[in-house]
Formats: sequence, structure tokens, C-alpha cells
Amino acid sequence: MQQKPFYIIGIGVAFSPNLKANIHEAARFSLLFQAKLILIHVGKKSQEKTQQIEEILKPFITQNLSYELVFKTGDPVDVILSTSKEKNVDLLILGALQRENFVKYYVGSIARKITRKANCSILLMIKPSIERIPCKHIVVNGLQNQKTKQVISSAFYVGHHLDAEKITIVEEIRQQEVAINVDDDKSLRKANIKKERLEMRETNRVKKIVEEIPEDYLKEIVIKTQPIFGKRGYSIGHYAQMVRADLLVMNAPGKITFWDRLFPHDIEHILTELPTDVLIIQ
Repeated sequence: MQQKPFYIIGIGVAFSPNLKANIHEAARFSLLFQAKLILIHVGKKSQEKTQQIEEILKPFITQNLSYELVFKTGDPVDVILSTSKEKNVDLLILGALQRENFVKYYVGSIARKITRKANCSILLMIKPSIERIPCKHIVVNGLQNQKTKQVISSAFYVGHHLDAEKITIVEEIRQQEVAINVDDDKSLRKANIKKERLEMRETNRVKKIVEEIPEDYLKEIVIKTQPIFGKRGYSIGHYAQMVRADLLVMNAPGKITFWDRLFPHDIEHILTELPTDVLIIQ
């Protein structure tokens, strides 16, 4: 498993009311992860814009922040994606609206399009802050998938650098896996036994993954496993919201098809209504 997934961090910079908060969040991340920061603005370069951004960056420049400003005109999605690729960005930070509805807002619909197409990890922030808000509880997707080992490892890597206190690994189990018609006490017991066996299977699988994570990333972090039954994506999003998690870590989606947009699943449920800040690992 890759032990340092974030060498270069990028952020899409829009001159919105959240400009200062977004830049502060990205600069803090870059310092915490000892990564270079690429600030991408879709628009023409000007001395006024440059000075405004660098003024916001001043407290972090004094802490030896490594950064680069990129100005480029064009379609926002294309500019941010192409620049991220050119600059080898490992983590792209974007502002996002919690609920999009039909409003096309820069940090809402565009962030969603970028998430579907990006080849790097994405951090969607719903409430960026100028002052640092501690990330105490991280929820990570532990479903059975070829990417899951890397996703869980990355969650602990991030948790270690953010001084998180607790990481909950959620195993989403499809409801149809315990589909038994319950019409008497005998069938109820049978359903409960099957459910308990599935929970044990998933917990043991996740436990083996955690055993491979470096000990330094496990220190002073409370680790919990939580099997949940229901629709993938929707269930974990609801759980993260219910426990008031500070960060939800998910697998990156596979190739999104036309049918996925008509009948959303997994990550699409999360993108529709973000329960908290969401880190999508590529």
C-alpha cells in the first residue's frame, strides 16, 4: 500500500465569498502532508488577483509553504482537470454544495462533474473554515472491493496527519444478502443467524486489512468496525451524517455510464447530498 498518497495538492480557486476559507484549508493540508500546493484559477491572470491570493497565503508562506499559481481560461471542468493532470496533482480540493437540486453553481455542479472525471483523489469541502476545525471522527468505506485496502490505508494516513481521534470502518452489506421471508419464529432466527455470520465475515475481512497498516498510523486512534445493511452509498452517507463524522472517505467511482446517472448508486448518492466533507480516493 502506498504510504504517502499526497505529494502534490491542487485547489480550484474561485473569487467567491469562500475564497479565503478555501485557500486556508488547502494551505493547511499542504503543510500537514508536506505537499506542494497548486492553486488553479479559471480566468485571465492579473496583478490584482495574484496579490489577493498571495496576501491570503502569507501566514503559510512564512511556514515554508511550497506553492504555484496557475491562471488559465476555458471551460472550468476542462481547465481544472487538464491542469491537475499536467501538474501531477494527487489530491484535488473543491468546494461543494451540500444539496445541489437544479441550481448550477460553480462549486456545486462543477465539483460534481470533476469528481466523475478526475484521475486523482478528490476532497469535497462543504464548510471550509479560515480557522482550523479539528477532524475528530473519520468514517471510511470498507465494502469488499479491490480498491478498499488502499482506501482504508489512506484513511488512516489522513487520520494520523490530522490527529483524528476515531476511525470507523463501515462494511455496507446489501440487504438482498440476508433476503429471507420472515413469517414465523423459525425463519426469524434463521435470518438473524445469517445476518450475524455476514457481520462476522465482514469484520474479519476488515481486521486483516487493518493489521497491514503501519503501527504509527494506528497510535492514539480508536478503531471501530460497523456493519450496516442497505443500499450502498446511501447507507454509509446516512450513517456518517447520523454519527456527525467530520470526514467520510470513499472509493473513487468506476466509469460513470448514462444509466448510472438515471439510477444513481454508490458514490452518486453521496454526491447528491453530501453528509459531511468527503474524501474520494482514486
